[in-house]
Amino acid sequence: MTGEVAVLGAGMHQWGKWGRSFVEYGTVAARAALGDAGIDWPDVQSVVGADTVRGGYPGYVAGAAFARALGWQGARVASVYAACASGAQAINTARAQILAGMADVVLVVGADAAPKGFFAPAGGDRPDDPDWLRFRVLGATNPAYFALYARRRMAVHGDTAKDFAQVKVKNAAAGALNRNARYRAPVTAEQVAASAVVADPLRLLDICATSDGAAALVLSSMDFARRHGAADPVRIRAVSTVTPTYPKAVLDLPDIATDSAVAVEPAGESFRASIARAAYEEAGVGPEDLSLAEVYDLSTALELEWYEDIGLCGAGEGAKLLREGATALGGRIPVNPSGGLASFGEAVPAQAIAQVCELTWQLRGTAGQRQVAGARVGITANQGLFGHGSAVVAVR
Repeated sequence: MTGEVAVLGAGMHQWGKWGRSFVEYGTVAARAALGDAGIDWPDVQSVVGADTVRGGYPGYVAGAAFARALGWQGARVASVYAACASGAQAINTARAQILAGMADVVLVVGADAAPKGFFAPAGGDRPDDPDWLRFRVLGATNPAYFALYARRRMAVHGDTAKDFAQVKVKNAAAGALNRNARYRAPVTAEQVAASAVVADPLRLLDICATSDGAAALVLSSMDFARRHGAADPVRIRAVSTVTPTYPKAVLDLPDIATDSAVAVEPAGESFRASIARAAYEEAGVGPEDLSLAEVYDLSTALELEWYEDIGLCGAGEGAKLLREGATALGGRIPVNPSGGLASFGEAVPAQAIAQVCELTWQLRGTAGQRQVAGARVGITANQGLFGHGSAVVAVR
C-alpha cells in the first residue's frame, strides 16, 4: 500500500444538455465540492483539471481554465487528458502531489459540454491516427464497437437482448433517485425493446447518451483532514491507471484489428480485468470485500462485461448475476447505484470523478434513497481510449 488520501468534499453540476460552457459547469461543481469540504478557495494549494477536447483551447488546459474562473490565487496547477480515463488520471495526479508532500489540499475538476449525437473524431486529417482511421476507413462509430462487444457476449456466453435491457431497467430505477442524473424516469424492458435499433443488437436505450456535466473532489492529506476535523473521512486507497499487455486478443476502441498471438500467448486476463486487479492489489482488498461498484456502462452489454472483469462473478456469468438481482439496489453487490451512464449520459472528463463522488456519498451513508446499507468499500472502473486504465478503490 502506498498511502491514503482523504476525500473532504464532493460536488457536481447536474448532467443534461444545457448548451453552456464547460467552465461554467466545472465552476459550479468545484464550488459545491469546496462547500461540502468546508474549505475556502484560497486554501486550495493545487488544482488538477481533467481536459475536454470539445471546449476549444481552454479545454486542453482545463486546470488553469477552472482556476481562472474561480479567481487567480496562486495555486499549483495541472491539466491532464486520457479520454474516458481523464478523471482518474486527475485524481491520481492530485493523490501523487499530496503523498509527495507537494500540497495538503487539492481540487480535482472535470467538465464537458458534449455535442448532440455520437462522438466524432477530433478535426483534421491524420492517416496515422487509429481513431481517425476507424471513422474514415470503416465508418465505425463508438456504438459499432459496443455492438461488436454485445454480439460477442451473445455468441460466447449466451446473453440475450432481454438481459441487456434489464441492465437499463436496473440503472434507470437507481437514476430516478439521483438528483444529479440527466434521466430520472424509470424504464421498462418493453420500452428498451421498442426503441430504435442503433447498431444491432443494441437499441437506443441500450447505449448511453452524450451529456454536459461536471464533477469535482477536494482531496487532502490524512493529517490535514484530521486537523480540519474530519476524524473518519472517506479515503482513496488505490488508483489503477495500467495499460494493456501484449498481445490483446479482443478488439478495443479505437483499434481496427487485434494484436497477433502467433508468437506470444495472450495473457489469461483481459485488459479490463487487469485494471481492477491492479487496484485491488494496491488497496489490499478483493472483490469479496466490496460493498458497491461504479462501472462504465457505455452500453448495457458492457456493464455485464465489467461484472466479470472486476471479479464479481466468473467469465460468462454476468447475466446470471444480473438476473439474480445481485447488482440492483438492495442486492448483494449493487453496481451503478448512481444510475450509471445509462442515467447520466457521458461527459467524458467528468465521468471518472463522478464515479468517486458516488462512492464518497455511499461510504458516508448520505446517498439518500439509493443508499447501499453498511457501505465500507467501493470500486470504480472504466477505460480510456488508446489503453488508459482507470479504477479507484475508496474505503471508510
